[in-house]
Amino acid sequence: MTPAARLSAAIEVIEAIDNQRVPAAKALKEWGTAHRFAGSGDRAAVSGLVYDMLRRQASSAWIMDDDTPRGRLFGMLRLERGMNTDAIASLCDGSRFAPGPLTDGERQALTSRSLLDAPAHVAGDYPEWLDPYLIEAFGDDRAAETAAMARRAPLDLRVNTLKAKREKVLGSLRHLGVTATPWSPFGLRIMLGADARNPGIQAEEEFVKGAVEVQDEGSQIAALLSGAKPGEQVIDLCAGAGGKTLTLAAMMQGRGRLIATDRDKRQLAPIHERLSRAGVHNAEVRTPKGEAEPLSDIRELADLVLIDAPCTGTGTWRRNPDAKWRMRPGALDIRLKDQAEALDRAVAFVKPGGRIAYVTCSVLPQENGEQILKFIDRHSDFRVIPPSQTASVLWDMTDDFLAAVYLSDEGLLMTPRRTGTDGFFVSVMRRQG
Repeated sequence: MTPAARLSAAIEVIEAIDNQRVPAAKALKEWGTAHRFAGSGDRAAVSGLVYDMLRRQASSAWIMDDDTPRGRLFGMLRLERGMNTDAIASLCDGSRFAPGPLTDGERQALTSRSLLDAPAHVAGDYPEWLDPYLIEAFGDDRAAETAAMARRAPLDLRVNTLKAKREKVLGSLRHLGVTATPWSPFGLRIMLGADARNPGIQAEEEFVKGAVEVQDEGSQIAALLSGAKPGEQVIDLCAGAGGKTLTLAAMMQGRGRLIATDRDKRQLAPIHERLSRAGVHNAEVRTPKGEAEPLSDIRELADLVLIDAPCTGTGTWRRNPDAKWRMRPGALDIRLKDQAEALDRAVAFVKPGGRIAYVTCSVLPQENGEQILKFIDRHSDFRVIPPSQTASVLWDMTDDFLAAVYLSDEGLLMTPRRTGTDGFFVSVMRRQG
């Protein structure tokens, strides 16, 4: 497919998303099924155009003064891809499979309009109803913070220190352009261009052997800040597919007891194969059965309970831009209830002197610091460990890290703008006695 044909295809997919109200992944899959002549490079390019538009949807419509799929795509090419009017016009010559030629109005918009007078929710590309929440989170910096969340994320990997050292894997994956991550001591990063396909990490020998896993650097740090140690009894209460479980296992160096569970047993399905590939031998998976508590035998025995809490996912908009436009106000209320239930459930398992590490991939204060304050009101025997002390596990990078994150009495918040990671909030609390 020519670049012009790919652009036409992206317009077609966005029309399907708008008209059928389907997720972007579903619309792209259906387009690929209906256009089997499109190669993997074509599908990746069309997907890149669609997801870049979703990242910059509001600002792209603003710059064009046009909220149609065509208008938003042209605005994205200008804002995200840095293409000038002539370059965009060259893709729209009206030939077979190409979009129709630019109108005079489109040329004028591409040439003269800017985001200088755009409101924050447009400049930052987020739903307008979220503005009060983001004012509370970031104040006047909300447009800058959310604009950073509208850029494409790199591909981050975590070296499994049970099987390999970062320096060795850096060498063996050099052909993928990997570099060391700035904060995580076991992270690797692959920067991705606009049309780049995600490299086939799963086919790499280092992945097959269990030496690396795909995991955002912020997620790696969140697990690291829990302070899990060899010999401890650790529970991953909302383990899901096991990304943080694997990080905890590496931190524990195969010593101690690690238990992974999740209310939704479907989420746990991939964890067994991942633990096996990673060479983890001190972990057990507790799959819930009916309404019975799968951890009923671990009352006040755990040194650490990690809660990777269900949340709105506002911190992951770089990777899932479709989610921010599909999010509705009621979703926040549901997540707040889920988080409070997870926190209260964890209390039963923590021994005196033990810890709860509460993590969200959200930037909203209601899911983060405010949730911690309410928890401590309900459970007065818990105290927040000062974030500066929590961050000490980063050794010589502690001061720089603390200067980069948002700090509060309740915890710390990483953001794409400040730390180059997804948005993650971390609070670690210790039980008194």
